[in-house]
Amino acid sequence: MTRVLHRHLHRKPPVAVGGAGMFLTDAEGRRYLDACGGAAVSCLWHGHPDVLAAIHEQVDRLAYAHTSFFTTEVAETLADELVRTGPAGTSHVYFVSGGSEAVEAALKMARQYFVEIGQPQRSHFVARRQSYHGNTLGALAVGGNEWRRREFAPLLIDVTHVAPCYPYRDLREGETPEAYGRRLAAELDEAIVAAGPDRVIAFVAETVGGATAGVLTPVPGYFRAVREVCDRHGVLLVLDEVMCGMGRTGTLHACEQEGVVPDLITIAKGLGGGFQPIGAVLAQRRLVEAMSRGSGFFQHGHTYLGHPVACAAALAVQRVIERDGLLARVRSSGTAFEAMLRARFGDHPHVGDVRGRGLFWGVELVRDRASKAPFDPAGQLHARVKREAMARGLMTYPMGGTIDGRRGDHVVLAPPFIAGNEHLGEIVERLAPAIDAAIASL
Repeated sequence: MTRVLHRHLHRKPPVAVGGAGMFLTDAEGRRYLDACGGAAVSCLWHGHPDVLAAIHEQVDRLAYAHTSFFTTEVAETLADELVRTGPAGTSHVYFVSGGSEAVEAALKMARQYFVEIGQPQRSHFVARRQSYHGNTLGALAVGGNEWRRREFAPLLIDVTHVAPCYPYRDLREGETPEAYGRRLAAELDEAIVAAGPDRVIAFVAETVGGATAGVLTPVPGYFRAVREVCDRHGVLLVLDEVMCGMGRTGTLHACEQEGVVPDLITIAKGLGGGFQPIGAVLAQRRLVEAMSRGSGFFQHGHTYLGHPVACAAALAVQRVIERDGLLARVRSSGTAFEAMLRARFGDHPHVGDVRGRGLFWGVELVRDRASKAPFDPAGQLHARVKREAMARGLMTYPMGGTIDGRRGDHVVLAPPFIAGNEHLGEIVERLAPAIDAAIASL
């Protein structure tokens, strides 16, 4: 019997009681190799002593102070660090408690910017199908996953959705990746024109697609073309790096690899590494200056905004990443991990695509490799893979609805940054029989 309203009402998950290094332990003493960081959250090893010490020190000094009365040294220091390492032009950081809150704040900030500069008619957002931006109503509205949106559609603001960057399924025969990227940018341009260029606030996109479609990496030049379209129409570019950012793809911000600077960027997960709930919006100077010259405040807020203990944990996580050179490690380990995944699954009859960057990888499962036909959604293959992996002491992040919110299955892999080749090899060796057993059970 449980009084917790769990995600699934017919199953109670194992009780986690401990975590150390790459492993979590349940109440029965079983150990699970963490191949997904929960949901790409745990970027350091579980129980990192430096982060725990920072949390204890902050609790002893000051656990909480409401930001309508006070700021704190630790929040100011963390903001300084994030501005220092942020995209060029970043001037301020707005702290929240997670990714959905960060997206909500970014949407409101983008809207308020246009009100402040005398363009209140801008009230429309453009985003992408098969995207995921969070589960609050604003974030769900810009998100493009039909399965998540369906029940709550009457409550959501109207948002235009364009195609995702999904070359495995959408690249045309004879089309180069660069030409494909230009075609997607042209679609965005057409969508903005159709909505009314002077009505659109922003284009919202995950730099690297996350949980919903299984790590969709942008083709070369795509985001540069998108940036040009946004600039042409005076539309903001909001990049959601809640899952793919803070080092997960090998650079602190995934957009660094695309050669673009967004107007707003949302971060969370790897910011605090799961040690405390924290997210943030990084804002470009001109947006903050517009609010400063106008109303003088951002019309938004949460009770736990800039929570001192959460900021202390995030500051410690970011300092460990920089001190220990973990971004370089993510890049080198990512190269090795890719080779292992391709060697094991490159010829697998039911693996259609292996894609990713750094330590952020997706494995798309198909019934038939030649036709790319998915498995019957009724079989819930992704759920079977998760169960089979857990039975083998492996935590993965499978999901269904890869193609359109209903059809398709994939597995997301996002191990902690400290994973060595031995751990990475073990992940692959446990995942392969889990996939095979799940398919055999259909």
